[in-house]
Amino acid sequence: MGNLLILSTAFLCLCLFVALLYVLYKYWWVPHRVQFIMNSQGIRGPPYEFIHGNNKEALQMQKEASSKPMALTHDIFPRVMPYDYSCIKKYGKNYLSWNGVRAQLVITDPELVKEVLKNSEKAFSKPKPLYFFKKLLGDTIPTINSEKWARHRKLANHAFHGESLKIVKQREEKVMTGEVDSFGHDFLGLLVNAYHDPDEKNRLSIQDVVDWQDKARAEVVEVFGNQNPNSEGITKLKTITMIINETLRLYPPINSVVRKAVRDVQLGNLVLPNCLDLNIRFIALHHDPALWGDDVHLFKPERFAEGIAKATNNNAVAFMPFGMGHRSCVGMSFSITETKIALSMILQRYTFTLSPTYVHAPLPNLSLKPQHGLHLLFHSLD
Repeated sequence: MGNLLILSTAFLCLCLFVALLYVLYKYWWVPHRVQFIMNSQGIRGPPYEFIHGNNKEALQMQKEASSKPMALTHDIFPRVMPYDYSCIKKYGKNYLSWNGVRAQLVITDPELVKEVLKNSEKAFSKPKPLYFFKKLLGDTIPTINSEKWARHRKLANHAFHGESLKIVKQREEKVMTGEVDSFGHDFLGLLVNAYHDPDEKNRLSIQDVVDWQDKARAEVVEVFGNQNPNSEGITKLKTITMIINETLRLYPPINSVVRKAVRDVQLGNLVLPNCLDLNIRFIALHHDPALWGDDVHLFKPERFAEGIAKATNNNAVAFMPFGMGHRSCVGMSFSITETKIALSMILQRYTFTLSPTYVHAPLPNLSLKPQHGLHLLFHSLD
């Protein structure tokens, strides 16, 4: 009996010792090893804190930033990602950060970003989604990899790159034939319903002014008159395209993407250890004066007057509101077309301005959103 007790105690002590070794290895040795490797190559960053990494400080700065509104300016990077903004200022365009025990190389150097997203040597993969996102999104394009992702992507490409404007036409036909009794209750459906308002007093009229809204309205009226937007006309909306692109530059819907080094790999002059995460901050590139000039924080749609390539000096990573490479957003063309339809139908009918109740407070919450909503005043053109 005494021997059994001794053996049980010894086994328990051995298990505790192994567990302690594992904890020390994962939560102390590995992070300090990665930190040493990156520091020896000139990559600095905030020091690793046991278990929580830099999350405590980052969350505190985010909480403080979102607790108060900002001035009515497009310089949103310090508010949307205050921790990253301060680290870039302190450590440079590329720095090492810690998401718990996971090391993250945050990169905003255009050449390194380009190399990671092109992924020509298949050295960088999309990491497994967090449990929360997996449950929220399920097996969808953002959360899957490999052959399953390829099949989903192919199907989505077919769906999104079809004649998306047929949506409006199909809704109209179904209402006219009595198959359904409304154009739908989403935003696009409400716009189509308003367009078919039986009250002729609410029909469209033209008002020429000189700001971007009215330049866009003049273009819409010139292309469509008071008719519904159509696929041929959508391609002619140069001014609206410029406005959308500049808005996406200043307020990218997704602020960053993460990739994982699947093996020891060279990136530029750096040698990265296996399983290092690479965090690409789109918003930093979109707001970089070195890429966009000293007027980077001004709303100037004319930057895109000659297209994206000219605006970015053929630097693809300077403008990535939907990502870049084979995992860029499959719904890009569809969403831009839908935006053009919605804007065109609004501009045919209304002028709009910011409400005095609007509070400027962009907030990253899955995608970038106005924290307190977007309050607008609409005035009929009648």
